[in-house]
Amino acid sequence: MKVAVLISGRGSNLKAILEAEKENKLGKAKVVLILSNKPEAKGLEHARKYRKKIEILESKGYEKREEYDKILVRILNDYEIDLVVLAGFMRILSPVFIEAFRNRVINIHPSLLPSFPGLHAQKQALDYGVKISGCTVHFVTEEVDGGPIILQHPVEVRDDDTVESLSQRILQYEHQILPKAIQLISEGKVKIEGRKTRIVS
Repeated sequence: MKVAVLISGRGSNLKAILEAEKENKLGKAKVVLILSNKPEAKGLEHARKYRKKIEILESKGYEKREEYDKILVRILNDYEIDLVVLAGFMRILSPVFIEAFRNRVINIHPSLLPSFPGLHAQKQALDYGVKISGCTVHFVTEEVDGGPIILQHPVEVRDDDTVESLSQRILQYEHQILPKAIQLISEGKVKIEGRKTRIVS
């Protein structure tokens, strides 16, 4: 299974994926492409360290998201990508992209969805006063952070937490469940049933 990882920033989840691949923990998945919409993204350093193919497709200069996404789809198809992993890719994908890779795009989100979708999920959790937050790997659909959930991990919210401290603790588990989800998908163990998924042995 050929995997592309899309990033915009520091790439800590990308690093976790590449480390898992090195340790043969990605099942039948192989990361063949790292793509960023920002040429200065620090995560590209991980791609270079692991000698992965890099593509830069800047998102400036496009009037419509669909224009950008059509080019993005063409690049991914050129690499015969089977699974697209969003690891801090700070763009909302248009229906053009979603349709081209239906049920083949996954995302990691720093909350227990459906709670606190969108930006600043950790701040949303703190502002709301929840006692448990966490992270979620889900399939990407037209609804932002609304696709079928694959894996989740809870994280206790402490009374003295800041956005930074909560984010750091959640991130530790993001690094665990995102590679695990890739492994399960590559081995054909994730079945989508309506808006739910089922993990089969």
